[in-house]
Amino acid sequence: MSVEFGVFISPERPSYRDILGDVLDCEALGYHSAWTSDHVIGMYQNPGDPRFECWTTTAALAANTSTIRLGQLVLCNPFRHPSLLAKMGATLDAISGGRLILGLGTGWHEGEFRAYGYPYEGAAERVRRLDEAAQIIKKMWTEEAPSFEGRYYSIEDAYCSPKPVQRPHPPLMLAGSGEQLTLRTVARHADISNFAAWMGSPSDFEHKAEVLRRHCVRAGRDFEEIRLSWANYTLISEDRGSAEMSLDQYTRSMQARYGGAAGDRRPPLCGTPDDVIEQMQAYIDAGVTLFIHRFMGEDFREETMLFAEEVIPSFSRA
Repeated sequence: MSVEFGVFISPERPSYRDILGDVLDCEALGYHSAWTSDHVIGMYQNPGDPRFECWTTTAALAANTSTIRLGQLVLCNPFRHPSLLAKMGATLDAISGGRLILGLGTGWHEGEFRAYGYPYEGAAERVRRLDEAAQIIKKMWTEEAPSFEGRYYSIEDAYCSPKPVQRPHPPLMLAGSGEQLTLRTVARHADISNFAAWMGSPSDFEHKAEVLRRHCVRAGRDFEEIRLSWANYTLISEDRGSAEMSLDQYTRSMQARYGGAAGDRRPPLCGTPDDVIEQMQAYIDAGVTLFIHRFMGEDFREETMLFAEEVIPSFSRA
């Protein structure tokens, strides 16, 4: 499977024009995909900071782009009933000409659940909900009038027409790294896995992949059917001096935001293009075939351009 490169685009921005501009730049540079996150309150500084809702933003981007694939890193399953989400996904896949990747997870930020009036269940309950949601979504995308009766959700003759453009259905990414329940759900239902954002070593990734492989054996699923993605912090600069300056600025910013915990947030991909190529190869060796880069420098456009021109061709030639 070829290696492909996506870009994370924060929806916590002053205007939609800013978001669209970054996505259009990435599309012009030939990136595989653009990804947004699903939170309903500000996550970086203050909860009242502007943040565009994930699904509405994805739909707007679908109407204003033409080639780049669009995904969510990831939708919070309890926010939307899976039957309606399946319908929304089928519609958006049709509107975009088959460019949707549906990313789905359990949700984790208790504060926004409480703020918006959603019950915040325990981790195991949220994973079991995710398992049922994945079943419903795939049924509605592939069956004429599916029914399902579960512990958390039920549907009866749930028509979903028109079907998605992609066959048999759009890729379903399931996120999370819990080794007992979450990766078992990934083994059963996911087309793409995403173990963690935004950190993690190659050995950590390799370990999770092996756990997923064992769950696939138990589920009777071919492990090779599941694409392994990795979302990461990336800090790339043209030369060594610029790289050191950029890392210093990044470190000071993280210390101001996170205090003593900032040391745990050093970008796993960091340095010159040659540095980043070497670092990425270790993740490819661990099984990654889809990278989702969150560029952390001061100039997003400069970083995305440098990466596209100096890093991506090295893997395209491999």
